[in-house]
Amino acid sequence: MALINWSDKYCTGIPGIDYEHQKLIEQINSIYSLIDDQADRERVVDGLGDIYGNIAAHFALEERMMKEHGYDQYEAHRIDHERLLDDIRDIADEFEDRAALNEQEFKRKLGDWFQLHFKTHDSRLHKLVALRSHQRVGKSMMKAMIQGAKQMLLSRIN
Repeated sequence: MALINWSDKYCTGIPGIDYEHQKLIEQINSIYSLIDDQADRERVVDGLGDIYGNIAAHFALEERMMKEHGYDQYEAHRIDHERLLDDIRDIADEFEDRAALNEQEFKRKLGDWFQLHFKTHDSRLHKLVALRSHQRVGKSMMKAMIQGAKQMLLSRIN
């Protein structure tokens, strides 16, 4: 069973962003499954590192797009990105440090983490027509950004 099911309400009309959101939901659901399957902590923490790396890179690209297009809510959106990255670090720390994990609370935090930002800041941002024609970023650049962010998180909690 999935924690978050992809639906049209998450579609932005921007193919690259929709793809990244779908992958993020898959990763969140993967963590959810690992916890249900009683996977070892290392696998869950590594998966959280993947989420952190992907979302940090995604946020960096969104912020670049907002700046290039003169988005009027840039600063509030950027601050929410920082809060979300702090939240995922806290979620990873909590999972790593807790002897008796409250799985239901952990899963709720993980699901809320994605959905709340999407419903507020992202829904407004992705309505901008200018973003639909924004140039794509190369895979190698994206991979490097993801790996760098993931390593930063994992070194912090290990």
